[in-house]
Amino acid sequence: MKPAVPMLFVALALAAPALAQNAAQIDRAQRGANCPHCNLFQADFSNKRLTGRNFGGARLRQSDLSASVMNHTNFADTDLRDVNAYGGVFSSSVFSGANLTHASFVGTYLQGANFRGATLDGTNFSGAEMSRARGLTQRQLDQACGDEATTLPPGLRIPRCH
Repeated sequence: MKPAVPMLFVALALAAPALAQNAAQIDRAQRGANCPHCNLFQADFSNKRLTGRNFGGARLRQSDLSASVMNHTNFADTDLRDVNAYGGVFSSSVFSGANLTHASFVGTYLQGANFRGATLDGTNFSGAEMSRARGLTQRQLDQACGDEATTLPPGLRIPRCH
């Protein structure tokens, strides 16, 4: 008699909801469409200029936003875990309520960006320009990291990245 464990594993795997990326939504978003609540998992937005867009509530987990220009873009309540935004420009963008756990914002420009209620656990802000960012608290920044080149609003500090 064969053990039931492999069949149980297969049944559980098939019952799990599919969370793969939505290629059609990614294509539209890469061409400049607003895409609130879209599934943009692992999308490549590197070197894109998409200002004033709405990605609120979207799933951008593990996406590449490096060297992109996304000024005035809405990322409120968005899943930005494990995102690479190296060298991106996000001035006056909204990250309120977003989950930026383990995201890399190394060398990004975040002046005027709103981080009210954002989760910054393990977020790397090394070299980021954020002296005029809004909604940041010391409690949020204590969970993130940066370096001597990170600029923050007056009175706030950030632990060094290891």
